[in-house]
Amino acid sequence: MEEDIVQIMPDEPFIFACHSGVACFNECCRDLNQFITPYDMVRMRKSLGLSCEEFLSKYTSRHIGPESGLPVVTLKPNPADGLTCPFVTPEGCSVYNDRPASCRMYPLARAVTRSRETGQLMEHFALIRESHCKGFSEGKSQTPLEWVENQGLKKYNEMNDLLLEIISLKNQKKSGPVDFKEELMVHMAFYDLDSFRTHIFEKGLLGEFNLDERIMEKIKTDDVELLKLGFEWIKRVLFT
Repeated sequence: MEEDIVQIMPDEPFIFACHSGVACFNECCRDLNQFITPYDMVRMRKSLGLSCEEFLSKYTSRHIGPESGLPVVTLKPNPADGLTCPFVTPEGCSVYNDRPASCRMYPLARAVTRSRETGQLMEHFALIRESHCKGFSEGKSQTPLEWVENQGLKKYNEMNDLLLEIISLKNQKKSGPVDFKEELMVHMAFYDLDSFRTHIFEKGLLGEFNLDERIMEKIKTDDVELLKLGFEWIKRVLFT
């Protein structure tokens, strides 16, 4: 599929909508090479009522990120149906309320940089125009900042920016893939949160961290807080 990617300012309007009435509906869910972030997985597996092991085994494949050198997971496409997303149906996405950030962001791409003067993260957006997509003649005008708000992306971006911080730190400290032991640690802390929780509470994994009792109580049931702790653990143990 041909695509044209152009920079767009955060407050610059564009027209786009995707719904079942658009002729290309579900086409972007085919020929899939879909990376999912750790926060994507938290949302998706919770919506499906699956353990980490069940979700990883049934719906994902494991790889080493070519740019990050860290373990990543991708959704397993359905080879019998045009390599479609395992969650797409004729009516649309079956996990729509908890769909991945990249699906929510489309047709935009987002990148962040950190200001050397202030340390603040700055957002940059690009508009992706693919030849098959008919959504650019649909819907109302909105800006990238309005799109982020309307698509429920703020929490996704917050969590994914924490991940980007680790990737940046890792690439500063160490080029290429992590070693096998580090790979297992990162995969557990990012994706296999059930095992991470077990290692914390039953094997004393973070004993030297002297965590506040309120944090310990939270991570017993709150996977988002546990994931934040996993990010911090990996950052401190491997890359600082």
